[in-house]
Amino acid sequence: MQDLKSLSYEELLKNITDLNEPGYRAEQIFGWLHKKMVSGFDEMLNVPASLRNRMKESFSFTGLTIADVLESKKDGTKKFLFRLEDGNVIESVFMRYEHGCSVCISSQVGCAMGCRFCASGIGGKVRDLKAGEMLEQIYHISKNENERISNVVVMGTGEPFDNFDNFCRFYELLTDKRGLGLSGRNVTVSTCGIVEKIYELAEKGYPLTLAISLHAPNDELRRSMMPIARKYSISDIIKACDDYFAVTGRRVTYEYSLAEGVNDTPECADELSGLLAGKNCHVNLIPVNPVEGKGFERADIRRITAFKNILEKNGINATIRRGMGGDIDAACGQLRRKYISGG
Repeated sequence: MQDLKSLSYEELLKNITDLNEPGYRAEQIFGWLHKKMVSGFDEMLNVPASLRNRMKESFSFTGLTIADVLESKKDGTKKFLFRLEDGNVIESVFMRYEHGCSVCISSQVGCAMGCRFCASGIGGKVRDLKAGEMLEQIYHISKNENERISNVVVMGTGEPFDNFDNFCRFYELLTDKRGLGLSGRNVTVSTCGIVEKIYELAEKGYPLTLAISLHAPNDELRRSMMPIARKYSISDIIKACDDYFAVTGRRVTYEYSLAEGVNDTPECADELSGLLAGKNCHVNLIPVNPVEGKGFERADIRRITAFKNILEKNGINATIRRGMGGDIDAACGQLRRKYISGG
């Protein structure tokens, strides 16, 4: 059966009129799903019971349940572990800032990318998430915290561009004014650099923020950290991002996780500066989160600061990401891994 929450408004309208119901029912149902964020058919109180019963026969209703919630004693960040209907688990992070509330969501169960410094890919990819399952992470957190979510980051477990069609469907539902109506500019999507999808995203014209998981200034070093680098060169990724900026006018963010003695040297900073010279971009420096068995250690803050200073001296806009939730396994994949291993 079709997942009701993954249907666009136009698809929902067609299905409702095919049931010989008036078109306004579609708008009512869409509002229940994506504004009031209901968890079942029978919560749609102004929809006739007869229609609700017919919908139960034709559609499935995305179901997520909260398996665990951990709260940081340092900064109030919360890590949510969700159980899906098929028994798989995914994770999301809720962060409260002065400017509003942000949620970082997963796009897949597991991940096929296998980046050496990340826990998400341990065990590989299990399956893609449906658009409705991506939305439900936001809706559950919003209701649980009684907060409106103002920013969404698709940067949790999974590679969004390996689930591109569902990501696009999710984005369009999230920003639909008949639903939650989140501004597209308040959505960030992070990719390891699947080049053809960067071009496709540019064609979509979404006003979101594109973030590239770069993590190295040259192909040799990047290949040692990220298997995807064997398929896509940095020059091809940069060329695609230049095209993205030319088409959309949206500044690209390059994410750079710093591991001590690996990619945090002054030479790496100089090489990265040359790579990005003259580009309208931003570099987000991320102290790597140590993952058991991966062999990467967090770079010293003095080295990270020195790295940032070199970039800025060379005219590259850079910031150091403020670490949040470090005491609750808030890095990608860590809580899920501990949960499924029984740790």
